[in-house]
Amino acid sequence: MGRFSVSTTMIVGVVAILLCSTAAAQDEPIWRGDQLIYPEGAKIPRGLTEVEQAYLERYPPPFPLRSTPPPTGPIHCVAEYEPMEALLIAWEGWSTILNQIGANVTTTGDADLYVVVDNSYEQTTAYNSLAGAGTDMDRVHFVIRTTDTVWIRDYGPRYIYEGQCRAIIDHEYNRPRPNDNAFNSHFSTYKNHAYYEIPLVHGGGNYHLDARDNSYTSRLICEENPGLSEQEIHDLWQAYQNVDTTFFDKFPQYVDWTGHIDMWTQVCGDYDVIISDWPYDSGSTQDQICDDAAVWFASVGYTVYRIPARLVGGTHYTYTNMVLCNDLVLLPYYTNSQVQPHNTEALAVCQAAMPDKTIVQVNCESIIPSAGALHCIVMHVPEPPGGVNPTVYLKNLRGGEVLEPDEQVEIQWISDDDEAVQDVDILLSTDSGATVDITHVEGTADDGSYIWTVPDIYTTHARLRLVVHDADDNTGSDESDADFTINGTPPECPGDVDGDGDTDHADLGLLLADWGCSGGDCVGDLNGDGTTGHADLGILLADWNCGVDP
Repeated sequence: MGRFSVSTTMIVGVVAILLCSTAAAQDEPIWRGDQLIYPEGAKIPRGLTEVEQAYLERYPPPFPLRSTPPPTGPIHCVAEYEPMEALLIAWEGWSTILNQIGANVTTTGDADLYVVVDNSYEQTTAYNSLAGAGTDMDRVHFVIRTTDTVWIRDYGPRYIYEGQCRAIIDHEYNRPRPNDNAFNSHFSTYKNHAYYEIPLVHGGGNYHLDARDNSYTSRLICEENPGLSEQEIHDLWQAYQNVDTTFFDKFPQYVDWTGHIDMWTQVCGDYDVIISDWPYDSGSTQDQICDDAAVWFASVGYTVYRIPARLVGGTHYTYTNMVLCNDLVLLPYYTNSQVQPHNTEALAVCQAAMPDKTIVQVNCESIIPSAGALHCIVMHVPEPPGGVNPTVYLKNLRGGEVLEPDEQVEIQWISDDDEAVQDVDILLSTDSGATVDITHVEGTADDGSYIWTVPDIYTTHARLRLVVHDADDNTGSDESDADFTINGTPPECPGDVDGDGDTDHADLGLLLADWGCSGGDCVGDLNGDGTTGHADLGILLADWNCGVDP
């Protein structure tokens, strides 16, 4: 996505030195010149630090944001309770909690784990730590790529299915954390997944959705994108993710630093949602926001489950910041003496909402003062739609086009597999896909693009078919939805009486009407002997269907 554009000045450098003098002690980034540097192991909070706030005042996000054209569809944005291949985490502090995520997800959760590490040394550290916690290391994949913070929910990849292929929607991270912000383009290359940039400043935790293409956010998104109206933000998500978004008021900052909806809501089924309740803050702003949301969700057909939340000593203790992964639910619990009595109640609510799930409680007392718990430090990677079979989606030439012979046309596609697509065959049909008997390319690279020289044939029933192969000889395919035309040279047809390029019933009718003509201008005289008779009929029948487009 677009990066924060900055320049260096002497004044900024002096200010940076003053600000960073206490940064390490407060788990702040270090402001050096025109860059923020995030010390390894620093437990940077989810919300903006003081240094980051000052930095953003000096270097606000650039507008307009970079973007790509949206997917061409069909699009489905994947809900967290749908089948998952893996969870994605960044190894940046709070290793005790990350260990518990890894151990449970790779066993009870029946999913893989992608672990982002800064270097090979950190990979060894993470490996030993996860293995010691009981993680199934056969299901762990290390991605070596520098990150700034642990909060991968907010900067990580939002997944859609485009056709039958996984694709990533990236946004401009609402924090000046450059390595975090750049991660998604790297991960798309790592997974060979299509990549789209949506022109929104955003934090991914301020977003929930169901599998029916409905999504939910707080109006923090409007504050982060002051040049866009609420309707324009809605329409961007509609275009890139095929969702209908509902906007709710955000919590006051003194309650929650982030303003993110995942701190008080969790969609856990097509018609099931868990929303915070505030028994010790009845009538408060946050209580009213949650109560109003509960009424609204119920009005549109959801079963609403209420779960306790507390504000104690300036810390927002939430249970909705949970993780769903296949048949596993990771639920926060807390040891604070005022909050601890709610742990059992929260567990009972989740058991009622998700009776078929295994619920594991994870101690989040150490991380919750940084304005996040479990949901904030994972991102979901959905399962490949084809399972072990590769899939492909043809992005253009899907029907209706008119092509000319020798025209150079770029065929575009995306692909997906549980392992990796090896190569692609490109085939052409001239009978609406009934048969595919023209192979134009066999075994081309799976790089999403091929320049095709259109052949000199004439057909109004052309369709392309792409066939992808993986290393295990599994295949998958996709083809044009409708016919397109190749406007090549029609064949010569000796039986063409009416001169329309075809030999068909119209020609037979004209020949029979001219039967017996002799010694003059005979329309049905195909052999040029001056008469219309049996010899001409033989020519016509032998040439039957010449030039007739299948």
